Amino acid sequence: MMEWAEWHLLTDASRTTDAESGAVSADTVRRASVTIAATAMVKRVANRAGKEGAGDRRQGGARPAWLPRLYYGWVMLLALGWTQITSWGILYYAFSVFVTPMADDLGWSRAAITGAFSVALLCSGLTALLVGRWVDQQGPRLVMSAGSCLAALLLVAWSRVDQLLLFYLIWAGIGATTAAVFYEPAFAAVATWFVRYRSRALTILTFLGGLASVIYIPLAAWLVRDYGWRTAIVVLAMLLAVLTIPPHLLLLRRRPSDLGLLPDGEVPVAEAEAERPVEVSVSAREAIRSRSFRWLATAFCLAFLVNVAVTVHLIPYLLEAGFSAGFAASAAGLVGLMAMPGRLIFTPLGGRIPRRYITVMIFAVQAVALVALVTIPTRLGVGIFVALFGVGFGAITPARAAFVAELYGPQHYGSISGVLALLVTLARALGPVTAGLLYGVWSGYVPVLWACAGVALAAAAAAYLIEPPARSRLAV
Repeated sequence: MMEWAEWHLLTDASRTTDAESGAVSADTVRRASVTIAATAMVKRVANRAGKEGAGDRRQGGARPAWLPRLYYGWVMLLALGWTQITSWGILYYAFSVFVTPMADDLGWSRAAITGAFSVALLCSGLTALLVGRWVDQQGPRLVMSAGSCLAALLLVAWSRVDQLLLFYLIWAGIGATTAAVFYEPAFAAVATWFVRYRSRALTILTFLGGLASVIYIPLAAWLVRDYGWRTAIVVLAMLLAVLTIPPHLLLLRRRPSDLGLLPDGEVPVAEAEAERPVEVSVSAREAIRSRSFRWLATAFCLAFLVNVAVTVHLIPYLLEAGFSAGFAASAAGLVGLMAMPGRLIFTPLGGRIPRRYITVMIFAVQAVALVALVTIPTRLGVGIFVALFGVGFGAITPARAAFVAELYGPQHYGSISGVLALLVTLARALGPVTAGLLYGVWSGYVPVLWACAGVALAAAAAAYLIEPPARSRLAV
């Protein structure tokens, strides 16, 4: 809209006429036009600088000078990817390395030791509710930094443990910290900082997180072998502190507007002509009571129940089927390895194909994998299973994160995702137990795997019934 000063300039120009011809002075009009253009340019620059400056003042400083053109969301994403590798590797995957040396040293049964890990999963699910609400209100910076600090201290306490009850209490605390440092708050940050590039950001984050087991299981095994399990835990605690606390504390920010930006790096200039999507915003209470959330929770609870049950019982089934222990262990390891291409294949497709169709494909692929495992009792059948099931296994977690953001928006993402995480955690805990009970009832793994395939198809059907998100509105 033309400002009053610009209108005044044009009016004065129109009144300035040539004394002989009565025509408007060309020189006067030219000066007025130049003045108007310069005024508009100054206004645009001042508007941008003012907004960015205000954002910097709110944040307590500008973006790093060495990254003047890189959207800060990508910096945060890489920082979160780095910390996810370390957090998952040390607080989740490395646990299995310590079961045997602890049992040998302390005389505890393996069941008693792994029971602490189950308690940690339960505590993680319960704490996710509080963490999600905090992230919605305050952002991920403080809660992830505090989680890293507390987790490092608890690891040191673990290295000194010699009583089973204390061991369980320590791992209950570690479980609570994992709710603060694992995927849920990181996904909330991605949902807040990215809209157009959300699928790409989730692909990068989960791909990096998938490297955790590849790096930290061998590292933990080497430390235990050369220095003993107590010293190994202390070293891992130091690594966790050094590699996660500084990125969480120094690099994480609550939202793009704190830096004068919009999601995906768009600059909030009033004169911008590009269209940008405006996402839906659904409160946590409304979302949890909705039909779409019920189907969403049903689909992913069933899927995670199947995935955990199958991964836990895969090696016993292969041994029962006559395969060697080495082959069974290799097959189980390759399932995790195939998760990497699964994330690269399915997650980016969510930006081109409706998310529920992608999710249906993921669950259906896993059902087909289980059918192949049962009906083709050869190495070929196991290979088909490993490829298909592993690809689906890797795509489930980012699909869940993207689904919540698309259905309900980023504003209350943490609270909604926290409730879903609690339900999924309960399903993960029930999966192995349920499969074990069914094995005893049916006296074999074949009917159990057929049942898992049926549950995977039920998950696909539930995913299909999830109401698609409202079409993104466009604001000019």
